[in-house]
Amino acid sequence: MTGYNGQGRYEFEGRVRYSEIDHRGTITLPALINYFQDCSIFQSEAIGLGTERLREEKKAWVLSYWQVIVDRYPGLCEQVTTGTFATEFKGLYGYRNFYMKDGEGKILARANSIWVFMDLEKGRPARPTAEHIEPYGTCEPLDMPYEDRKIVLPGTSMEGEPFPVRKYHIDTNEHVNNCQYVQMAQEMVAGDARVHQLRVDYKKSALLGDMICPKISVEEERTVVELCDGNGKPYAIVEMKYE
Repeated sequence: MTGYNGQGRYEFEGRVRYSEIDHRGTITLPALINYFQDCSIFQSEAIGLGTERLREEKKAWVLSYWQVIVDRYPGLCEQVTTGTFATEFKGLYGYRNFYMKDGEGKILARANSIWVFMDLEKGRPARPTAEHIEPYGTCEPLDMPYEDRKIVLPGTSMEGEPFPVRKYHIDTNEHVNNCQYVQMAQEMVAGDARVHQLRVDYKKSALLGDMICPKISVEEERTVVELCDGNGKPYAIVEMKYE
């Protein structure tokens, strides 16, 4: 069943596709994040606050921070239910939780996120009006360990090979899609360990043709990838902790 479940949450059902799995036969982290992203888009479209309306108003909700915890990666053809709900709107920001459940209702993954409302014409944050937030409603936050949004940077890092932003990185806001930064970061890391917790601090939007200059640091408990511009200022900081 797709839609509101009567508790202020939006859910949709899906099935893990072959195009979404890795060599293990289980869903990839970027694919899982895309389920979360799609779920929030579906909710916005359902309440009349979708991409076309916001584009006409030259407004957008832009992701500022992710914290994703994966307990189990579902496998090929597995039935999953993905859900989302807003937990709070405060000033320029919206706070939103996500979850994915298996066919028996057991939680596979959970996420917390922070979004900022942007005036695209002026290129800066703007305070959302009541009509932009009230249709979402709010629910109590998920039971999960919430980490501080600030990712502490490592003392030293190794520079990776710069690469350009390609057309397939870009979304409807003409920026690099938030999930693409996760994909970029994973490409920078050797090995094949599964990510148990991901955090991403989005600093500024990369555009088509921009150069991404990565910095990588591998520590005992985490890997941090800074995806920077040519001056070393980050577009996004990605922290990965493994199983």
